[in-house]
Amino acid sequence: QVQLVESGGGLVQAGGSLRLSCVASGRTFSNYHMAWFRQAPGKERQFVAAITEIGRTAYADAVKGRFTISRGNAKKMVWLQMNNLKAEDTAVYYCAADLRAPYRQPVVSGEYDYWGQGTQVTVSS
Repeated sequence: QVQLVESGGGLVQAGGSLRLSCVASGRTFSNYHMAWFRQAPGKERQFVAAITEIGRTAYADAVKGRFTISRGNAKKMVWLQMNNLKAEDTAVYYCAADLRAPYRQPVVSGEYDYWGQGTQVTVSS
């Protein structure tokens, strides 16, 4: 099994920044796609950003230009740099991972096999 653990959430003022981290452990492979999703209270889980094994990225329109997803050389870690945060960004952020064929487009649906426990991000206005 693959274990994902997120960290880095917290309380920030609007306009501030946070960097979320996710590390995968257990039986993992180098060609995992990794992604971030978020879920606000009373709302469905939403795609935020994804990155493939070769660094192809995709972003939700709501965060494009403000958030940046990246991954480590081991390809088992992923970060989400969040800048210019807005109150609307308040949510529990989840890390996700899935084994995919190489050289594919980022997966922006919720079709990931492995999920972290989530980390709370709260943005005050």
